[in-house]
Amino acid sequence: MPEMKSLTKKPVLEAIAVTIRFAGDSGDGMQLTGDQFTDTAAVMGNDFATLPDFPAEIRAPAGTLPGVSSFQIQFSKDIIFTPGDQCDVLIVMNPAALKVNIPNVKRGGLIFVNETSFDEAHLKKAGWKNDPLTGTTLKDFQVIRVPLSALTANALKDHPLKLSEVERCKNFFALGMVFWLYDRTMEHTVEWIQTRFTKRPEIVNANIAALKAGYHYADITEALPARYQVREANLEPGTYRKITGYEATAIGFVAAARLANKTLFYGSYPITP
Repeated sequence: MPEMKSLTKKPVLEAIAVTIRFAGDSGDGMQLTGDQFTDTAAVMGNDFATLPDFPAEIRAPAGTLPGVSSFQIQFSKDIIFTPGDQCDVLIVMNPAALKVNIPNVKRGGLIFVNETSFDEAHLKKAGWKNDPLTGTTLKDFQVIRVPLSALTANALKDHPLKLSEVERCKNFFALGMVFWLYDRTMEHTVEWIQTRFTKRPEIVNANIAALKAGYHYADITEALPARYQVREANLEPGTYRKITGYEATAIGFVAAARLANKTLFYGSYPITP
């Protein structure tokens, strides 16, 4: 895939470390989105640490506070040891995700809001008495109002998908915007989409189209006057493996059981019974 080129000449600023959080309903693909951004950070040579946050409830109602899922990553040109504290950038898919995550954003931080979902029904589900986009609730932040659902639907209007399938592509539109903002390559994610959905070429084409549409939208919108670059970290040459805390814990348990010559059972989320 040819590398995407910026159509504008906005300045590219240097950043040492950046913390980003993607947040939305469990069905909005926030874990997948975070995973793809993480894999790209690895490919581009950054050091990074992540913090996936899953709802404890089983199938919490869509649009409610208990159903919010998020994924946070800190990536850097320096060696880091945590997924970051408060984030520089927050991407929220609905009012519930905004309400849960406002305390996690730095003063002056950037918040991308899917304003399509900020209707009366969604605001009520999330416990907002007033629309936070029209008052002073977000006065301490840089708020980028993006009609994600509407823009995704427009980008995919010629694709043979159901409305529900089109809506599920909005996470790739959001990912495309963040890829542009931090001067990231899309090549790895495009290859992943082609492999993951190989049996459904219409889904492959739609997700890639949404990804590119998000990239171009961020490029041309006047709301983003600059983009940022995080250079690769000075890591020792070698073979590196991306591993989650869950996987590392499980490997440790297996190693301990083998060394102790014991049978091991470990049960955990999701839905152990």
